[in-house]
Amino acid sequence: MHQATTAPIVSYYDYIIVGGGTAGCPLAATLSQNSSVLLLERGGSPYGNTNISDLAAFGAALSDLSPTSPSQRFISKDGVVSARARVLGGGSCLNAGFYSRAGPEYVRLAGWDARLVNESYEWVEKVVAFQPQVKQWQNAVKEGLVEVGIRPYNGFTYDHAYGTKIGGTIFDADGHRHTAADLLRYARPSRLTVLLHAPVYRILFTRRGRTKPKAHGVIFTDANGMLHRAYLNKGSNNEIIVSSGALGSPQLLMLSGIGPKRQLDAHNITVILDQPMVGLGMSDNPMNAVFIPSPQPVEVSLIQIVGITHNGTYIEAASGENFAGGAQTQNYGMFSPQIGQLSTVPPKQRTQEAIDKAVEAMKALPPSAFVGGFILEKIMGPISTGHLELTSRNPNDNPSVTFNYFKDPRDLQRCVDGMKIIEKVIESQAFSPFRFDFLSVTTLLNMTASSPINLLPKHANVSRSLEQFCKDTVMTIWHYHGGCQVARVVDHDYKVIGIDSLRVIDGSTFRNSPGTNPQATVMMLGRYMGVKLMRERYATNGPDE
Repeated sequence: MHQATTAPIVSYYDYIIVGGGTAGCPLAATLSQNSSVLLLERGGSPYGNTNISDLAAFGAALSDLSPTSPSQRFISKDGVVSARARVLGGGSCLNAGFYSRAGPEYVRLAGWDARLVNESYEWVEKVVAFQPQVKQWQNAVKEGLVEVGIRPYNGFTYDHAYGTKIGGTIFDADGHRHTAADLLRYARPSRLTVLLHAPVYRILFTRRGRTKPKAHGVIFTDANGMLHRAYLNKGSNNEIIVSSGALGSPQLLMLSGIGPKRQLDAHNITVILDQPMVGLGMSDNPMNAVFIPSPQPVEVSLIQIVGITHNGTYIEAASGENFAGGAQTQNYGMFSPQIGQLSTVPPKQRTQEAIDKAVEAMKALPPSAFVGGFILEKIMGPISTGHLELTSRNPNDNPSVTFNYFKDPRDLQRCVDGMKIIEKVIESQAFSPFRFDFLSVTTLLNMTASSPINLLPKHANVSRSLEQFCKDTVMTIWHYHGGCQVARVVDHDYKVIGIDSLRVIDGSTFRNSPGTNPQATVMMLGRYMGVKLMRERYATNGPDE
């Protein structure tokens, strides 16, 4: 890894990858085996940052609002506060660590080679995936799911199958996080250049003697604001690959002149290709949770168990006093205002002051209010979609995003179905040691909806209507995707339609979020496409050396 300030003003490579995240790192490591690769990351290094590496500090990076934070906060037009990664390793440096593959049907619909998919998952898993240590509280949730009919019990597996299972985690037995950046250990160091704090401002194109534009370079800046240019070496297989995530990839295409002409004109961007589909199909899987106070202490745990149901909802859980909050003060960890999980908030109320006020309200709660855990549900898909638009020509600024949570009534019905399953788990015999008998499910729902986990206008007795509960308590679980979807913006080989030598390889290409949690599949996709590109190069050029 090098700071971009050390880079030459002009350089040449076989591949230029924009975004050193969950897809970009495995992709760069693979392509470096027989090509020269430049990996450009707008953020810094994850190494040495305990907010990233330690499970006990989960949430601290997400609640860090400083300019150097590995997490950049954004608020969707729906009013839900979320985060995008700004660090080598991407979202795998910030997430709750759950590792689970996509199902066979997802692989089939994507048109992927199932054998290479499995080999690519295994390549990833050797470095970053582990079996979690399931303790009492998580075990009670697991047994409760099986008791209420989320069967069969599939034990520990990375595979996606109906029923209840223990999934993988990227936290090892010592609670240490392993990220996509760790996959760079597979790289051939002499062929890979990794530059940090190197935001790309635009992709450069040439039309000389061509029927359609060809990507041939990028402009990026360093921490001192110096402009650098990196170009592709001559060769038909050499390409620029955008792996900047669901927000960053459509944003960079637009900044480079590929997108809806109306938007590009509004920002005085020269139109390279009028492509109205860029920025469409933005989706985020809505999450809703119930906090259950426990009469006895519970372990600190992030996501370990999942119930994969037949009605399109997934049930997961997290636990522990001040669980994984990453702060010395009491908070609800990944469900806390410190992290900014503020559901549909009127625009004028989306302020740091409002968050601070919620944090103060939380401090007034008794310690017993923080002993327990959350059982959450999130819906597959989702079916509801929105869109993304530019706000400026600066790639470091957040674009404007609308996800349209629950716009499709089928998504809302799935949430209701998921909440009903959670109610049954709470009332199950297996879970009984971890709930107070005098707190009914109705009381728990009302407590959750009225607690300072978000700044929603409060409705009395939301438990009477699970539809209202879902709308009132919607949060993100950071599984947003879309914006550069297959068959709309890119083809099935992830080549940008209408442009030569340019691909997008990351979660922005997905129509649906894969499996229960996307990170395993995004890392797999980086490896998978890297192998395919290596094979293409070999078929064209023969062995490199």
